[in-house]
Amino acid sequence: MLESFKQKAKELKESIVALSIALHHKRTPWYAKVVLFLVVSYALSPIDLIPDFIPVLGLLDDLLLLPLGITLGIKLIPKDVWEECNRVAENQHILGKKNWVIGGMIILIWVVLIIITVKVLYGIYLNNSSEKP
Repeated sequence: MLESFKQKAKELKESIVALSIALHHKRTPWYAKVVLFLVVSYALSPIDLIPDFIPVLGLLDDLLLLPLGITLGIKLIPKDVWEECNRVAENQHILGKKNWVIGGMIILIWVVLIIITVKVLYGIYLNNSSEKP
């Protein structure tokens, strides 16, 4: 079962080229373009939101978040536009490109989360140390 899920996730990831073409298609609705921008940018980001070295959670984005985003993006695109973009995508390869802007944004998210965590823990430490006589 896990292998078939991995295969489906791989097939969906291969749809990134067609999604990036649909992102720039004039007949793609604006709300679909927003979703497509987020999905394509994240798929091409060199950095994962949840790093792969974190046990179990590290695979969540590859096995769950990204395929869900891709599936949602495909459902928001009109069927004829999606078919056209798929035909064009068969001859293009952009998966080697990396989006360092999105990678930088993900790093920024992690830095902010670390700073907030440190401040909260330091505040708890100060409160506990001030209560002692």
